[in-house]
Amino acid sequence: MALTVVSGNGRTWQLTEQIGSGSEGFVYGVDDTRPLVAKLVPDPPDPEAFRRRVARLVRQRREPRTVVLLSGTPVRLSWPLVPIRTAGGDPERVDGYVMTDMRHAYQPFGHLLDPHVRRALLPGATWATALRAALALARLLAQVHAEGYVVGDLKPDNLWVDGTGRVGMADVDSWQFTDGPDTFAGRMRTPGYTAPERIGVPPGTPPDSASDDFALAVLVHQLLVAGLHPFAGHPAEGGDYVSYDDNVVHGRCRLLDRTSVLLPRSVPPADLLPRPLAEGFRAAFAGAGSRPPAAGWAELLAAELAPGRLKVCAANDRHVHTVERPWCPWCDQAGRGCDSYPPEPREEA
Repeated sequence: MALTVVSGNGRTWQLTEQIGSGSEGFVYGVDDTRPLVAKLVPDPPDPEAFRRRVARLVRQRREPRTVVLLSGTPVRLSWPLVPIRTAGGDPERVDGYVMTDMRHAYQPFGHLLDPHVRRALLPGATWATALRAALALARLLAQVHAEGYVVGDLKPDNLWVDGTGRVGMADVDSWQFTDGPDTFAGRMRTPGYTAPERIGVPPGTPPDSASDDFALAVLVHQLLVAGLHPFAGHPAEGGDYVSYDDNVVHGRCRLLDRTSVLLPRSVPPADLLPRPLAEGFRAAFAGAGSRPPAAGWAELLAAELAPGRLKVCAANDRHVHTVERPWCPWCDQAGRGCDSYPPEPREEA
């Protein structure tokens, strides 16, 4: 039986298939002529706080700071459009909201990080595409911060990308923001994308823009190093791998110390990164005090996309790399048994 949801003014929608789920809720398709989906949070920890949060975000959609973020085509943020409740439920309760369906313009961000999925679903993507996506993400986050919002739980599952490198964000309801005298604190974090200063702090400790900047650096690294997490690897001093967060806390990262982790020979070489970006990553992972902000990353990445900064490999035109490297780092990787950007298959004569 189809699920029916109702807005505060009595507008009804029929929900179709479940298309996603997370730690707090479920996302459903919406039977509508417009590209819409609905997020339902059936059991929020504090229903009244959730109702107020969604109502304030819906209202802020018309404020100048949010209008700026929502400008452009395709839309870059899946912002809450209207609060909804399930039909037949408490009329004062909010069970979720309707938002833009990002699938009409984007693919899941993870498609660009996974070489096998990228090959199938984003076949034209190269390292230049990854650079453009990193730049788009940095610019969007810089705008979000400039307008007073903190994402707090920046991760691939909340992001979208298209074949040209444009980027969008979803799960705005978990952001930290102010509305008049009220502050709606961020309440989520994800292992592997949590800044070291936030690991182990009590639940409910609010994030800040610097913690977003750490997650941004992780995501930019994953984009530029074919999905490799910067804190991936087994501890070189011995002992079992525990988690990304354990490596973060102990500073195990090959960009900080090549001898700190053991990685498979098939991963992309560290020297594929141009020097300014490698230095940016070292600063980002060394500590909050030296961490580049999103706007700083945008400047670094834009410089690497300037004319003359990229080179196409003579042996494989899908191998794009920085001109700082006289050799092709992707060919080096392919020689070790794994090619992140393999050539297009040749058609049979």
